[in-house]
Amino acid sequence: MAVDAQPATTPGTDYYLMDALLTPEERAVRDKVRAFCDREIIPQINDYWERAEFPFAMIPKFAALGIAGTTIRGYGCPGLSAVAGGLVAVELARGDGSLNTFFGVHSGLAMGSIAMLGSEEQKARWLPPMARMDLIGAFGLTEPNHGSDAVALETRARRDGDEWVLDGAKKWIGNASFADVTIVWARDEAGQVGGFVVEKGTPGFRTDIITGKTAKRAVWQTEITLEGARIPAGNRLAGANSFKDTAKVLTATRYGVAWEAIGHALACYEYALAYAKERQQFGKPLVSFQLIQNKLARMLAEITSMQLLCLRLSQLLEAGQMTPGMASLAKMNNALKARQVVADARDILGGNGILLEYHVARHQADMEAVYTYEGTDTIQALIVGREITGVQAFA
Repeated sequence: MAVDAQPATTPGTDYYLMDALLTPEERAVRDKVRAFCDREIIPQINDYWERAEFPFAMIPKFAALGIAGTTIRGYGCPGLSAVAGGLVAVELARGDGSLNTFFGVHSGLAMGSIAMLGSEEQKARWLPPMARMDLIGAFGLTEPNHGSDAVALETRARRDGDEWVLDGAKKWIGNASFADVTIVWARDEAGQVGGFVVEKGTPGFRTDIITGKTAKRAVWQTEITLEGARIPAGNRLAGANSFKDTAKVLTATRYGVAWEAIGHALACYEYALAYAKERQQFGKPLVSFQLIQNKLARMLAEITSMQLLCLRLSQLLEAGQMTPGMASLAKMNNALKARQVVADARDILGGNGILLEYHVARHQADMEAVYTYEGTDTIQALIVGREITGVQAFA
């Protein structure tokens, strides 16, 4: 039984009736993005994923949804609730992880950096065209030698008259090969970490697409080389003066990764349930076997706990009460649980589970990236540990 499109929402995926806790606006956004994914993404994404090709033709269709900037208010952004922003991540990931990453980098990390740390002039300059997706954004923090210890970044920025000069290297930077604006994090001569907006075509700014990936293949991550890249002094984000400011952006977007994990788990659960109802073995459908029912029940239990955790986390974010540890706990928990759910789905599909046409293999591969990015499982645990003990166990 090949699966050509995402099955309709399966009764029971909202097992604790979370839908009843959503506002009409939140349901409308979720349904709009789900319909977009069912119509535009799922029927064709496997081909892009297999070719490791980014689907540029989908950008105008993304733009037409009017969701870029998600929770940012003003500047042409939709000003969604934190819950609605999370639901966008669920539905995009349920469709495809690569495109969710593309959107998350542009809308969450790049636009979020400008919204949180930019001056009024900088927000007015860049956010409206980014909200229309006339300009695409990227976020350059990770370096070849600094991932989990990104605070030790080595990229340098020195002031030269009315310009900043950037030198260094970045790695795993989504969208940067075609982005119009890339937020590059660098250390200035005073040792302070700042965010610098590097615009497309800047001399001394070179990108190379990373090849050979086994996850998130339809989104392009790049290596960036900065060799005397000069940008106007006004392109330094006005509110970014230390790594603590960088961490504010990461904390604010980390909750979205926790929601994303739900999307991958939901997709795989739905595919596995639909498959098990139709697949005949030993003269009867797979769902009639106790071991399969046990596996499905446990998958649903994990999904339900992830949903409720993220709902509460988003409420806390909206109320200004979310701490870094809370965001890290959700990402740590949900990435781990979703990783197991997608593995169980692949197991239920047997040999067919490794074929792209059944979709589960793509989600399973992409979950390996989710498990690592925006902070590894260990780093998230140490952030939580620091918050509950008062002792920092890492540098």
